[in-house]
Amino acid sequence: MDAKFFTSRATALTGTSLSVLLMGILASLAAALDIWASRDWLTQSNLLMPFLLSALGSSLLGYVVVPVLKRLKAGQFIREEGPKAHLKKAGTPTMGGIFFVPVALLVAILASGAAVNTLAVCALTIAYGFIGWIDDWQVLQRRSNKGISPKMKLALQIGFSIAFCAWAMTNQPAEITELALPFGILLPLGILFWPLAGFTMVAESNATNLTDGVDGLMGGTGAISLLGFGALIAPDYPELMVFCAAMSGGCVGFLTHNRNPARVFMGDTGSLALGGALAAVGILSGHLFALFIITLLFVAETLSVIMQVGYYKATKGPDGKGKRLFKMAPLHHHFELSGWSEIQVVSVFYVVAGFLSCVALTTLH
Repeated sequence: MDAKFFTSRATALTGTSLSVLLMGILASLAAALDIWASRDWLTQSNLLMPFLLSALGSSLLGYVVVPVLKRLKAGQFIREEGPKAHLKKAGTPTMGGIFFVPVALLVAILASGAAVNTLAVCALTIAYGFIGWIDDWQVLQRRSNKGISPKMKLALQIGFSIAFCAWAMTNQPAEITELALPFGILLPLGILFWPLAGFTMVAESNATNLTDGVDGLMGGTGAISLLGFGALIAPDYPELMVFCAAMSGGCVGFLTHNRNPARVFMGDTGSLALGGALAAVGILSGHLFALFIITLLFVAETLSVIMQVGYYKATKGPDGKGKRLFKMAPLHHHFELSGWSEIQVVSVFYVVAGFLSCVALTTLH
């Protein structure tokens, strides 16, 4: 079954039908997982309730916040070197992360009984969302697509990752440094776990940031990845499972306003927060390898940018111009310029994200 099968089916979809379909599938999966877990009285699983509450809350709040963002003229500035079809999106409000992330965090805290681990990942999510908010705000102030400097953004990401890892090092059991591999294998990393954890946090947040480039793309793939991760860690980390379910629901609720054609973008405020959230859960659960599998799509987006830049520099001729490996990076833009519609790109990426979550669940659960 090749990509043509999915793209042909995606052609008949609209942004609304795609988001409704995703909501239905994820809600059904959450309910099915809860029912399955209830067969074993030792296992307590509650994915559905925080998922639905967060989805409803973020969707409703969006109807209040999005008009406010429009009145504040918090419109996105579109890169001229990007796909020409995106130029019509100029002026669409950004910073949508300011309404769906807080709703998800509040639901997670309440549903988990303010568990320590939940509070910790919520704090990290807020911290990375704050970095994104600064960047988004600078973009609006400067009225260009350039926010804070890359060095400043990276310094803040590293600083918050060090703070989180330092807290985890002193407040979590020693077993946290055992990396869970497929088929029940545990790899004790000891002190080496922490540099890996810090790198993962920075890399994951940048990967989700790069993936957020098409209407509904990061919101939908983020929802799928978070719910899949929540199902994976449910038996051992119920409080983190609740957090993942709430964040997944928040993403789905956000799609009410971000589906194609988008009424609002999540901006760095949302995308950096999502990457930080995924990484924080991966660190505290010891499932960094599972995180890698589940978010391999985001990793591919990052690698496409690295490969594009590297290939361009390596093939640069006397005229100062090099060749491009892709039509445009990140990867989703390559498919757009290859003739795929945004709906087709998003639909296929949703399928890939779902497949990766299934792989992680079958090999690492």
